[in-house]
Amino acid sequence: MKRTLSFITLFALLLTACVGEDGPPGQDGELAPSFEVGNVNFLPSNNYSVREDYGFEVFPTEVTLAYILWDDNSGQANDIWRLLPQTVIFDDGNDLVYNYEFTQTHVDFFLEGSNLGLLGGEWTQNQVFRVVVVPATQVNGVDTSDINTVIALGDIQNFEVR
Repeated sequence: MKRTLSFITLFALLLTACVGEDGPPGQDGELAPSFEVGNVNFLPSNNYSVREDYGFEVFPTEVTLAYILWDDNSGQANDIWRLLPQTVIFDDGNDLVYNYEFTQTHVDFFLEGSNLGLLGGEWTQNQVFRVVVVPATQVNGVDTSDINTVIALGDIQNFEVR
């Protein structure tokens, strides 16, 4: 009888020891929020910077990954996307960095470089970006430079074009 009572007491203690506060809110079972922004123009008048609001809730435990369409592969199915930031060094010594930053409400795309005024339109006009928001814990140890890996990770079926 003494053993049975000890067992019941131990079992009751284990059940009550597992009580705690709820964790932070998340997006249970949802696809990773994602979208594509096309025709982005970096101009002196906008300080070579463009802001895009998410249009959905982003939690403090999530990160934003941004990719630039680097080569449309001559219209074939396998476009080449590169994770930002991306740096270009020109033969004349000028440089260009496509970069981004994000908050819980928006993502900013911007250019940095030694002389942005010398850039041709192919570098500043009609740029295309893809944005994916994922829980930070999902990207630990993941090669985020490969957009296809991130697409599979987030179960993304398509990108909403804005």
